[in-house]
Amino acid sequence: MDLLRSLPLGLYLEQPVTWLHQLDARIKMVWLMSFLAAPILANDLWRCLLVALLILLTLSARIPLRVWRQQMGWLLLLGILVFLLTMVTPDGLAITQQPRLPTPEAIVALNPPPESLPPLAQPTGYDYILFHQGPLTVSQQSFTLAIRVSTLLFTLIYATNLFLLTTAPEEITAALEDLMQPLKYLGLPVTEVALTVTLALRFIPLVLEEIQNLVRSVRTRAINWKKLGLRRAVQIWLMVAERLLENLLLRAEQIASAMQVRGFTSPNQHRVAWHQLRLRFWDWIAFAGVVGFWWVRLLWGGEAI
Repeated sequence: MDLLRSLPLGLYLEQPVTWLHQLDARIKMVWLMSFLAAPILANDLWRCLLVALLILLTLSARIPLRVWRQQMGWLLLLGILVFLLTMVTPDGLAITQQPRLPTPEAIVALNPPPESLPPLAQPTGYDYILFHQGPLTVSQQSFTLAIRVSTLLFTLIYATNLFLLTTAPEEITAALEDLMQPLKYLGLPVTEVALTVTLALRFIPLVLEEIQNLVRSVRTRAINWKKLGLRRAVQIWLMVAERLLENLLLRAEQIASAMQVRGFTSPNQHRVAWHQLRLRFWDWIAFAGVVGFWWVRLLWGGEAI
């Protein structure tokens, strides 16, 4: 399935097995939630450190170059482009303000300043305009906003992607079910939710395979799209979408029939333990790292008010 191998995001790396693979899925999920929540009300230095930490984790795990270049290369390029575009955009609304007080020109005309007084110098080295050349203007506000948007985009996407890259789908559902056990006291069907997530993760490759087969079937017919026109081209793609929906419903019905033939009645009675969740020594070290991470975040990473 070439489409599955060519996707840049959301793939699971089976080989080589890195130290990130060997960590417990629950600890990795806690780290993921920490990366997603840490940029909230954080300063610019902390946001940049999160990006550097994610890159350092990728390099320390010795993930192959072909994988992390495909996984992280386009995302870094997107972050740089967002940073540059946000940095040169105006930092406020282009509105016309009506002053309530007399203009400085009117005040100077009524009370001209004495010529003997020298002009006042800037008391500090602060300058709101960082760069101005022609139509390009970079201010303090636009530069800060560019850092926040680009680092937040990279952190949210790549932290999730690194988690999926080093965690099998069955481990994710097992960890999710274990962490959601307290919700059973509220009447939430935790086991059914975990089963639904497992089936959804298993169904994604089938969806991609059906899309790939339909795209190949359209290509083999060598359709001349220029002669068809817009209306007939839209009709063809609507037929392809309808066929895709029929194939997916057929696959779902086949999965349901297979579960029914095997006597599946409820997740509690037909439970398959894919992974044994057990905290080892390095898992406790990683959990201690989470505690230290949040201690540093609350102490030095907060945004100045």
